[in-house]
Amino acid sequence: MKIYTRILSLIAIAISLQSCALLSAGGITSQGQPTKEVTQPLTSTTANSAVNVDHSQWDSLLKKYVNEKGLVDYDAFQKDRPLLNGYLDQLANLDPSNKWSEQELLAYYINLYNAVTVELILDNPEVKSIKDIDAPWTKGRARVDGRLLSLGGIENGVLRKMNEPRIHFAINCASISCPPLLREAYTAGKINEQLDKATKQFINSSKNDISANTAALSSIFKFYTEDFYRGSNKSLLPYINKYANTQVAPGTPVTFKEYDWGLNKQ
Repeated sequence: MKIYTRILSLIAIAISLQSCALLSAGGITSQGQPTKEVTQPLTSTTANSAVNVDHSQWDSLLKKYVNEKGLVDYDAFQKDRPLLNGYLDQLANLDPSNKWSEQELLAYYINLYNAVTVELILDNPEVKSIKDIDAPWTKGRARVDGRLLSLGGIENGVLRKMNEPRIHFAINCASISCPPLLREAYTAGKINEQLDKATKQFINSSKNDISANTAALSSIFKFYTEDFYRGSNKSLLPYINKYANTQVAPGTPVTFKEYDWGLNKQ
């Protein structure tokens, strides 16, 4: 009887460990990363942080290989793999903590997500969509202080928990319907202005059809609806109108556009 009890205990432990791994991979947990909530309103500053991360190497790569539409020249990018690897090594050698400011944490994880996504496409040059790659968002790929984080974990387990919905317009999933990849690295000293720029550009782009009586929105607003409510009585329109050039009338029905997962390749 003791043997059976021990076996059942081992099975229970194994199931528990597997469940924890799945939760982490899927982005339910923070994967051991800090989830410092953003103080509203967010300001851009390099002060009050134990670390100021240098993202200049990533910045130079973005300016070189991303065009004004946010499309990436992946073929040419292959030539500078050593520089990308060096930047990812730099990030991997850091250990983010709550001693970092929310500005530094936002910039770090947004840049990490975007750089690892570019690396993923460069590792799979024949794909026509990131969804053609095995477990693109749930497999551990991003190296941080000896740990492997999944892209889904960075987005859902870290960035979304920081209470800053504009991150949805900063991270890029290498797809046509994603927000364009910004042609500059995010930095603590410019983070608020950069997030505002990315949000305004996306909401007022052709990826949304907005008029006084029309609100056909990107499916991003469907995927992460509650992130954008923020006390608005469960309506997306107050958030849209905060950034839209054309104000949508209250009560306008909201629909969602089909998502194009085709590769954001030049």
